[in-house]
Amino acid sequence: MRYILSLPLLALAAPAIAVPAQELEARQFGGGSSSSTRNDVKNNAPCKPLTVIFARGTSEPGNVGSVAGPPFFNALNSALPNQVNVQGVDYAATWNGAFSGGDAAGSRTMASLVGQAVSQCPSTQIVLSGYSQGGQLVHNAAKTLSADLTAKISSVVIFGDPYNGQAVGSVPASKVDEICAPGDSICSRGGTGGGSPGGGGSGHLSYGSYATSAAAFVKSKFTPAA
Repeated sequence: MRYILSLPLLALAAPAIAVPAQELEARQFGGGSSSSTRNDVKNNAPCKPLTVIFARGTSEPGNVGSVAGPPFFNALNSALPNQVNVQGVDYAATWNGAFSGGDAAGSRTMASLVGQAVSQCPSTQIVLSGYSQGGQLVHNAAKTLSADLTAKISSVVIFGDPYNGQAVGSVPASKVDEICAPGDSICSRGGTGGGSPGGGGSGHLSYGSYATSAAAFVKSKFTPAA
């Protein structure tokens, strides 16, 4: 995930063109018009049947990033219209955090957000999700959840997970969708942590194209209220 490389390459490709900051961010991280920040839980939005708690990857913008998060949310809204709230995890998302197994403070924040979402909306079902270092946070947070909170998790979706193949806390494996793209060395190392979080190859930036299948998995695990 060497996002910084896109800046000099972009400058070489069009040295005479001034690119607005928002457009540059979208090009750099593969995003479009979707927001890179979502705060439905923090803003106490009206309860919905599903609440996604999502952790972005290293150095991504906002609190949900743009590589995997927004395309996934858009696909979920198409699959389950008006039934999904989304809350991003606010954390530093630095390289040091990735090298150390996932930002510790961010992992605690993610677990806390699960509790907050269930407290505010007791009937909501939780989707834990993350991309790259965000996947590390999913694993770390899930290990700390009580049995009652774990039971509220209807599904887990992780894109480009450095811990691909490892259990997600005590969440049943049947509820977990680990998406590892071809050519992504971050998630293809058998759950060893993926080596350098700055690498991964082009496959590590391709997860927007898996949004529809990820949303279909979430829908298949979702149990509508009677």
